[in-house]
Formats: sequence, C-alpha cells, structure tokens
Amino acid sequence: MSTENEGNEGTAAEAVPSVPSAPPVPADAPQGSPGSTPAPAQAPEPATAQQPFPPTGEPVTATTPMASVPGTPPPGLQSAADVNWPPPPPAVPAYAHHGADGGGAGPVWGAPAQLHPPEGPRKRGMGGLVAAVAAAALIAGGIGGALGYWAADRSDGSTTVSASVSPQDLKRDPGTVAGVAAKALPSVVTIDAQGGDGEGGTGTGFVYDKEGHILTNNHVVASAADSGQLTATFSNGKKYDAEVVGRAQGYDVAVLKLKNPPAGLAPLALGNSDQVAVGDSTIAIGAPFGLSNTVTTGIISAKNRPVASGDGSGGSNSYMSALQTDASINPGNSGGPLLDARGAVIGINSAIQSTGSSIGQTQAGSIGLGFAIPINQATNVAQQLIKTGQPVYPVIGATVTMDERTGGAAISDQGAGGTTAVAKDGPADRAGLKAGDVITKFNDTVVDSGPTLIGEIWTHKPGDRVTLTYKRDGKTATAELTLGERKGDS
Repeated sequence: MSTENEGNEGTAAEAVPSVPSAPPVPADAPQGSPGSTPAPAQAPEPATAQQPFPPTGEPVTATTPMASVPGTPPPGLQSAADVNWPPPPPAVPAYAHHGADGGGAGPVWGAPAQLHPPEGPRKRGMGGLVAAVAAAALIAGGIGGALGYWAADRSDGSTTVSASVSPQDLKRDPGTVAGVAAKALPSVVTIDAQGGDGEGGTGTGFVYDKEGHILTNNHVVASAADSGQLTATFSNGKKYDAEVVGRAQGYDVAVLKLKNPPAGLAPLALGNSDQVAVGDSTIAIGAPFGLSNTVTTGIISAKNRPVASGDGSGGSNSYMSALQTDASINPGNSGGPLLDARGAVIGINSAIQSTGSSIGQTQAGSIGLGFAIPINQATNVAQQLIKTGQPVYPVIGATVTMDERTGGAAISDQGAGGTTAVAKDGPADRAGLKAGDVITKFNDTVVDSGPTLIGEIWTHKPGDRVTLTYKRDGKTATAELTLGERKGDS
C-alpha cells in the first residue's frame, strides 16, 4: 500500500466564498440617461507586480500532491525567496482575488464592464457564453472519451508499464561488478575433495592456464592429496576429475590439473598485488558453505597483514603477508580468486578471522575480516610446483620463536630437535646474527613477531638481498644478508 499521500487529507484550502455571477456595481456609479450609450468604465491599470503563482493554465509538478493553500509556497521549492513568495496581490478589486476554481486558476473578476447594459443583449451574451462553454465541453469530452477507449482497448485494463528494453537486451559495461562476474565465473571451479577415510570438503579454485592447471589452497585439497578423489565443477555444471600436481603447505598453495580438460579454457588474468592500494575495490568468487558461483564485493582493508593459518589437520601452520578485505568470505571460499575492479586476480582467498567457536559451533561466518595470499607470491609458488612438484622457500637460516610478546622476532636458543638456532654458515650466521637477537624490521617493514617475519620472508625469492634490523643487549644494529633456500615442506 502506498503511503505517499498520507498526512495530506487535512491540508486542503478552506472553502472559497461563492462568487457573484457578475461583479457588483459601485453605489456612486454614474447613471446614463435613457436611450444614451453608457460610457465604458475606466479599466484598471495593468498589474505590474508578479502574477500569482502558478500562472493560469500552467501545472506545477510536486513530489507529493497537496491542495493549494493561500500564503504557502508551492511544494518542491526550498525557499520562498527564490520565487518571491507570497506574490503581491493582483491589481484588481479586493473581492476579485478568487478565480472560478477558488485557486486563482480561472478567470479573474474585475475586467472592464459596461454599466447598466441593456437587459436583452446582456442575456443574449450570457447565453452565447453558456453555449460556447457547452460546445467546448462536448468537444473535449468526445476527444477524451475517444482517447480513453483507445488506451483501454490496447491495455486490456492493465495499469502496469512495460520496460522499453527486454532483459535479454540489457548490456553491462565491462567495468561493472556484473560485467566482471560474467567474464570471470566461467573460469572459476568448485572443488570437491573426498579423502580415502571419508573426510573431505568443498572449496574453490580457478583456471591458471590453458593446459588445465587449477590454482587453489593447500588446505582445500589436503584431505584427498594422497588418497582420495578430487573433482572440479565449472559454473555451467560440467564436472571433471582432477589430480594434485604439487602443494606447498607453508604457503597454503596447491596446483591441480584436470585429467581431461575441456577445449577453450579461459585462464583468469593475473594482476600485480604489489600495486594494490588500501581502498581498492575487490570482488570475491567462491562456494561459501557449498553455494557455488557466489559473488561478493568489498575493498582492500589493509596490506601486509601477518596471518598464520592451519589446514585443520594438526599440521604446520601457513604464513602469509596477506591482503585483508571486507568482501564476504566464508568456509568454501578458500582457494577462490580475489579480483580487482578490472577483473584481474590480485589474491587467493585463504583465511578468515572468527570470533571463536563455542559448543555446537565449529565454523564461523564472515565478520568482514578476510585474508588473501597476494597473487605475486602465489604465482611464484605455482610456477615452482608445476615445474618440480615441490615448493621452494626462502630462509634466513635461523629459528625464531612464535611468541608475540617479545616486541619482534626473537631468535630461539636452539632449533628443532635440539639443533642450533642459527644454522652454521647460513645467511644469518654469515651476517653475524646470534641466538637471543630480536629482529625488529625486515627491510622497511616493522616486525612485531615471528609469524610476521616469516610472512615477510616468504614474499621474496631465494637469492634476494635484504636488510634486517635487530636488537642485542639493548642496542640496535642492522645486517644485510642474501636469502637462502629450503626445498619441500619437511
């Protein structure tokens, strides 16, 4: 029910006093002698003031219909000063301000008139006027009736208005969300991973190249990597078997390959995650809670966000210097593309921040804190996995603690299995770092914990030259070193 006119029922103007059929004659009007032609009365001077608003015959469009109220500016205007409202009175006698319709829209009394006109001619004039008005009314009624019949005959009584363009004719510009989604969806797949022990889940991936490689998260396929079944379903509903080419647990990246890839695969264009800025628009595509081909939008909320996430199997964590987005990301979005406004992939959706689990609740939904692996890093990993089947990690050759209360990344007293924390003749050792040193900066990035340092290191490649700032015995020092490498996840 429309409420557009509610509240206007009591705003109609007060009833206008009845108007005499002819203007009254002043008592002191001169009397003409019998048989003489009376002199015409002096016509009033033309009004120099602005006409009453609105002018006769010119309609006023208002957002909410309402009655005209004397002294009230017409609806839709912001200031009475803009239209000189209220208008000055018309230059006619005081009794002549009411038109025939009570609102100034009809003829106004006060035009020059004869004094004591002969009875016969005056009646004949009024009769002619009535006849003319009646004829005009009949003509207008005939035209209106014909038009009404014509419209009713073609509308079948319907009051709806059809759009001039049918839905199939609508075209979306390439830069709109709809345009980006329409182009990207055919290259996004829903991954179903079923392990040999019956465990499994649903995730997302996207076409990486024309050979049928699919890029996704390691934790999406981990349960079916060694023994199990993997399938990839496209947006058109076609399903294909897939196999793992390689996976990197530390990066949380995996590459699959379709066993019988279809012809005409369209890889998604890859962007440059280093050029992403906070506030840039983002589009996420995935299968949240199994709802395939879901598109959500947001912005880049932050860059270089240190994130440590697990695959749920109790194995080692993954570390990333992530892109943070408020695009809605839920379980099932993992492995799906995070696109920029052009439709280029800038990240792989990988993790979400949750408020914690409770009894009977093991998964949390989106709270606007999603994290994606920068595509520059994921591309490097994917190329290595396709080439050799195993990941290669850049390292500094030192073990750091995961304690976040040290004000940086503290080098441990000893490494895993009782080994030395600083590998002999490794990059850190050659740079002079020792156990107990606290690394506070990696190049120009502030380091506040071990996970932050690892995430920053893994955005680089083995052989890159970096600068570390560290504290030892309360003093700050810097060291330059060349990153080493470690092959595999073991």
